[in-house]
Amino acid sequence: MLDFMRKKKESIIIKIVFVVIVLSFIGTMFLVWGKGSDGIGGRSGYAAKVDGTKISLEEYQNAYQRIRNIYQQIYGQSITPELEKALGLKKLALDNLIDNALVVREAKSMGIKVSKDEVANSIEAMPTFQKDGKFNFDLYQQLLRGSRLTPKDFEEGQKHDLLLSKARQVIKDKATVSDDEALAQYKKENDKIELEYVSYAPSEVIAEVKPTDAELNEYLQKNPNEFKTPEKVALSYIMLDPASQAAKMTVSEEEIQTFYQKNIDRWQGKDGILPLKEVKDKVKADALRQKAAKQSFELAADTLYKNVKSGDLKLIAGQLGLKVQETPLFEANAPVAALAGETAVIKKAFELKDGELGGPVEAAKGIYIIKARERKASAVPPLAEIRSAVEQKVKAVKAVELAKKRAADAARQLAAKAALKTHTTGIFGFSDKGNIPDIGNAPDLMEAAFKLTVAAPVANEPFKVGNRWYAIRLKQRIEAPKADFDKTKQQIKLKMLPKKQEEALATWTKGLRAKAKIEINQALIAEK
Repeated sequence: MLDFMRKKKESIIIKIVFVVIVLSFIGTMFLVWGKGSDGIGGRSGYAAKVDGTKISLEEYQNAYQRIRNIYQQIYGQSITPELEKALGLKKLALDNLIDNALVVREAKSMGIKVSKDEVANSIEAMPTFQKDGKFNFDLYQQLLRGSRLTPKDFEEGQKHDLLLSKARQVIKDKATVSDDEALAQYKKENDKIELEYVSYAPSEVIAEVKPTDAELNEYLQKNPNEFKTPEKVALSYIMLDPASQAAKMTVSEEEIQTFYQKNIDRWQGKDGILPLKEVKDKVKADALRQKAAKQSFELAADTLYKNVKSGDLKLIAGQLGLKVQETPLFEANAPVAALAGETAVIKKAFELKDGELGGPVEAAKGIYIIKARERKASAVPPLAEIRSAVEQKVKAVKAVELAKKRAADAARQLAAKAALKTHTTGIFGFSDKGNIPDIGNAPDLMEAAFKLTVAAPVANEPFKVGNRWYAIRLKQRIEAPKADFDKTKQQIKLKMLPKKQEEALATWTKGLRAKAKIEINQALIAEK
């Protein structure tokens, strides 16, 4: 079952099932796993208040963790912060607790009760507590002890769960599917239709867009970040090349041996670690490079430390026998050629204040000491300088608006039976996937199209499909035989009933919320 749901987790039906599964676990949590030593709403903190009655933090935390675990099983993977945010698990947990509190209170006002026998029968029917197909009292007590629950607490939770279920079932039982609703569903599933349509794309109307200066200025003021120039810096720098230092240095036999031992994994051969004598030249060269790099860094650091307060890079360069190099202004993602690939240097450069020294920075080519010679902050240029770029953006936005307006105008003309050049889809049947011949994947348009009738053949509003806007009119409808509907009417009603019941339940619960005074601890559900 879980494997099936993982494969189908994107479908609407399975998403509804997810909610039903989660709801089925919340009832017992509300009173049992969330009960704690202080009972419902006990403790000074609270997750929410429903007409003054507290839902405790402990109840919320347990409900949230339980829902998170359920979704983790459904998705077959760890729930990442991004996925959790997308699913809205914190809000879902709290909303369910609030809804349960409202339903329980309403159940009591409706006179709904749960008897001891009903609680006992429901527990005895749970496979968890059965052995050889029959309820086993010893197993029941053992499992409760393992979960640190008393029979009284568990039975209280089960009573609460049954009360919720009975109240909701009363509302569901009132839901019915009318003959007209069943007929509409039958026609949707079995009729064939053909559409005629007019469509417009922004690219087809953009040439007509002539933005005014006022519109350009307005867009620039509302969207300044789109036109900001990137921050730039110009550097003065010196670089110590460890290779030049290495030419003046030597390494002892002891240093070679130590380097070999510390970096033993470098000398891996086909048959294991190569002995030092076979790789000694390479070990010596690597040890020398490392020693030179270390001493170069220490020399740069010591010289910089002694002269940092002066801010004089030329003074430091003179003491190190180096020449100061300079760069023009450059952006972080477009460094000058001399610093290409020197990521650490670029990063440090944009951290410095104007005129500040920084380093030493070890990079691929050597050890750098740098100075921010000039900085140019990110800024929005005046319209005169970027008019072309702003105009391009405004025209693109206005072209989308114009394409939609043209499609809306076309819809009114289609309704008025005006002479328009239209395209046709050919005849097609309803598809849940929403694939319409000649138009493409358009679930919303598909739903609207099958609601069109001879008396009302035109959709009032245009539909966006891809980058085009469509105005549609029913060209013809080939109706399925009415006699077949009469034969299948009851099956159709039975098929439609669960959805109708869930809609009735959702409407009822929404009504309970509307009448209640609900105070939520927003900090709990805030997504960070």
